[in-house]
Amino acid sequence: METSKSQVILESESVFKALFDYATIGIVAVNKKGEIEMINKNGAMLFDHDQSDLIGTKIMELIIASVPGFEIHPHVQCFDAPDVRPIAADLDLCARRKDGSKLPIEISLGNYVVEGETLAVAFICDISKQKAAEEHAKELEKAYKHEQELNNLKSVFVSLASHEFRTPLSTIMSSADLLSRYTNDEYLERKDKHLNRIRSSVKNLVNILDDFLSLDRLEQGKIEPNLAEFDLVDTVNNLVDNFQPILKEGQIIRMGSCEPKIIYSDKKLVKNIITNLISNASKYSPENHSIDINCEIQNDQIVVSVKDHGIGIPEEDQKNLFGSFFRASNVGNIQGTGLGLNIIKRYTELLGGGITFSSSEGEGTTFSVRLPCEFS
Repeated sequence: METSKSQVILESESVFKALFDYATIGIVAVNKKGEIEMINKNGAMLFDHDQSDLIGTKIMELIIASVPGFEIHPHVQCFDAPDVRPIAADLDLCARRKDGSKLPIEISLGNYVVEGETLAVAFICDISKQKAAEEHAKELEKAYKHEQELNNLKSVFVSLASHEFRTPLSTIMSSADLLSRYTNDEYLERKDKHLNRIRSSVKNLVNILDDFLSLDRLEQGKIEPNLAEFDLVDTVNNLVDNFQPILKEGQIIRMGSCEPKIIYSDKKLVKNIITNLISNASKYSPENHSIDINCEIQNDQIVVSVKDHGIGIPEEDQKNLFGSFFRASNVGNIQGTGLGLNIIKRYTELLGGGITFSSSEGEGTTFSVRLPCEFS
């Protein structure tokens, strides 16, 4: 059968050389030992080497895979299956360049017969622009999701704020109205009752505002630890003294034994953490029950635990306890924003620490805050 003109052209050595040298992708011919027999200019440029320097080099010395131990086996991947196809499509492959940098690449394998010897041929493409575009798309998606989360938080905030503010404001208004009617001294006891209701409602409003403001500052990254030396136990004792007038009837705070200890941390954040824990312990405990506080030194860390004997946390709710706006299913009409524990957790993380808890429904809860500190 007569050979066609097109076949003669395609089989011409000069045509092959032109296609090989001027291809816009990297072309590497590899023998069964995995050694480079031929490489075109574009291929050498991908690896940032001269062509002559790469002849005889093991192909896997020039390839970096995202999975350790990955190798190209030409006799398996090419000679036994000659169709050109991509390899390791699920892996991130990079060319190891002369200066040590990495260049994202994509490789397809085929074969080519030269003087009776079959060589594996790797077709290598620079996909750095594609990868950059993918990373940019991921960043945009991440930013979009973050914006959605913020919008959801804002919606929850508006709904929660309108509900939480309405109750104390209504109480203040009604008590203030009644106070205006009690003009005689015989109504002193009633006046005191309504004044206490106003004070309690104002305190609730302040707590709600504090939680919302703290969350906003945390979301914007505006809170940074300000480390300094202070006496932890003296600080806790002062907080306990401040809480005494606002505890429920018969509630007492018991301090465990702990020597005064000067620590190096952020006093304001530590006070906020402990204040929130004591406030929760009082809020979710009935009258005539104790709240136990202990400060211990464990492995050069300070561990502050606050234990109550209150309603406890249902087991099914415990996994979500530190989420924003989350409240356990058994809180009933006890007021709260569902932000306190989320804020405490984020404060402890800012200080390089963590928070854990143990709880049984109906028996109480113990929260333990562990903070890394330098002691003196």
